[in-house]
Amino acid sequence: MTTLFEKLGGAEAVDLAVDRFYERVLQDDRIKHFFADTDMAKQRSHQKAFLTYAFGGTDKYDGRYMREAHKELVEKQGLNSSHFDAVAEDLMITLKEMGVSDELLAEVAAVAAAPQHKKDVLNG
Repeated sequence: MTTLFEKLGGAEAVDLAVDRFYERVLQDDRIKHFFADTDMAKQRSHQKAFLTYAFGGTDKYDGRYMREAHKELVEKQGLNSSHFDAVAEDLMITLKEMGVSDELLAEVAAVAAAPQHKKDVLNG
């Protein structure tokens, strides 16, 4: 069975998507402040590793768990559901601009906006 990772174009496509995604995020007034003090090279690397895992490119992910990684953002900066949705929207717009089909966008949305991921990110 072909994974979503493979359907999207593998590591090269995920790398490009993450780079373009963060270009968009850093211009998005709804969420850019969450990244003001972030090492963006490190952040991009973490996101590439996570999406590779989430899209089925590997069964190993050694990044911090979602709750731990976002705990301080929730507690000290007020990260909430609207911010999570803005990030998901920016990801979908980025992939659409890259020519990803509606069928694959639906698969990405099912993974990226899964209720459990949202709950974990928001420490719900």
